[in-house]
Amino acid sequence: MSRFEKFGLVLLILIAAGLWAVIGWDFYRGAWQAPMGPALALPSRTPLQANPDALSTRIAGPTFAQMTRNAYVAKPPLCGGPQTMTLLAIGSDTRAEGYLYGLADVIRYVRIDFVTPRISVLEFPRDLWVEIPGISSHYGITHGKLNQAYLYGNPGMGYYQGEGEGPGLLASTLDLNFGARPDHYIAANMHTFVDLVNVIGGINIDLPFSVDARKADQQKRTDLYFAPGKHHLNGEQALMLGRIREYSVFARADQQNRIMCAVRDAMLSPTNLPKIPQIITTFDNAVQTDLSPQQISQLACLVPQLKPADIIFTTFPREMLTEARTYDIGVKKDVYIFKADFNALQLLVKAFDMGAWPDRNPPPPSVETPRPRGEGSFQCP
Repeated sequence: MSRFEKFGLVLLILIAAGLWAVIGWDFYRGAWQAPMGPALALPSRTPLQANPDALSTRIAGPTFAQMTRNAYVAKPPLCGGPQTMTLLAIGSDTRAEGYLYGLADVIRYVRIDFVTPRISVLEFPRDLWVEIPGISSHYGITHGKLNQAYLYGNPGMGYYQGEGEGPGLLASTLDLNFGARPDHYIAANMHTFVDLVNVIGGINIDLPFSVDARKADQQKRTDLYFAPGKHHLNGEQALMLGRIREYSVFARADQQNRIMCAVRDAMLSPTNLPKIPQIITTFDNAVQTDLSPQQISQLACLVPQLKPADIIFTTFPREMLTEARTYDIGVKKDVYIFKADFNALQLLVKAFDMGAWPDRNPPPPSVETPRPRGEGSFQCP
């Protein structure tokens, strides 16, 4: 082979390698940045504005205007993420694999601040009576419990033809009623939750009070009773604790928040931290989400940098919700619901979106007047 022919062969190899590198990188980058499920397709956000006077009467501590001035300090976001991201996190009550059916047993609106950093988690009670858009052609359903929006949206029902299946209809319902407009969503059913807790070796929880769901004839049911103190729970036990409503729906929210904190702690243990990419890969087909692998990587990078006090769970003030009963055309019977002044809740959602509520450092409850279970802000211990 002549020198010219050798040069030509090397040039062809380099050109081929260059083309493969470009095509291969574009393919890899496309897969890395591609959503893992259908997007929510909600309208674009408009600049957030709120009435400080209206809000200051509903948020304890500093006024809304004072909190807003200090809510954000301009500096680059961590982990290559956006400045903020909002996420609709859903726990489905079905044990079956897949997401054809299932009510939203857990509904959390999550604000992730990559700048501060901080994660705020707002619970939406599943019993809120809301307007559900886009499905009135099915049995005349226009309203229902908030958790039913997720059920009606999933493909097994055949009610909803919009974007995002169950999470899409639930997100549209939150937007319509409360102005909560998540950027992305992730939903996991009970089967996946149990598997996740077991894969990370269980979770450790320290309960400040007992949780007892036993009836008079169930005193031997050890699975329904959790004594005060420290527990190591497997997936089934953690699921049971998170579903017990022995005291109130608000107390159950506290139990679920403790479980979320414990899952975070277990994921970040020296044993599990190196396995996070493997754990994500294991469950990437077991959840509903429109997050991309790149965004999941950004979240996995951020979480280890958070202190316990940087993760705050909150709920709407108990006095803003009224217990009632109403006829539900979807299930054809009277049901237990929460009514509320949605204008007031919308103001709180705006403050939440702006990072102004809940307060980053809420005062601890006093010994004389301890905070009732499930009311107020909750931080990871």
